[in-house]
Amino acid sequence: MQLARVIGTVVATQKHRRFEGAKLLLVQPLNIDDTPRGNAVLAVDSVGAGVHEKVLIVLEGRAAGEALGGKGAPVDAAIVGIVDSVTVHE
Repeated sequence: MQLARVIGTVVATQKHRRFEGAKLLLVQPLNIDDTPRGNAVLAVDSVGAGVHEKVLIVLEGRAAGEALGGKGAPVDAAIVGIVDSVTVHE
């Protein structure tokens, strides 16, 4: 799992049948200090996240696909949690 922030929405009128009813969001992976890490990615939302929310994402095919209820969808990234807070103890 990785931390990310939702930075946008994606609307696709034509998409794979396994994505019917699924919300697609653009997320920016984050470092622990909330700075961007790498490129933004398209993720399937399985928890009802919104723009600007900090989320947990999975970037593994099987884990990401299971976020759609085990439908076997061709998914590379999925949002699996909404983050309330992060506390780092040093």
